Amino acid sequence: MGGIWWLILSALTIIPMVKILPFFGINKYWCLLCLIPFGTIALLWWVGLKLQELERR
Repeated sequence: MGGIWWLILSALTIIPMVKILPFFGINKYWCLLCLIPFGTIALLWWVGLKLQELERR
């Protein structure tokens, strides 16, 4: 039962990442990193770095 909740939460984070990542110049297949528990945190950190780069321009 716990595995089902994990898959549901992973899907709920992967779907928005598919839309967000290409906007920041990151390949959309990196969203699969959300299947790993700390993968979502790493992707959010990466998007934050890209956002800082865009703000500097």
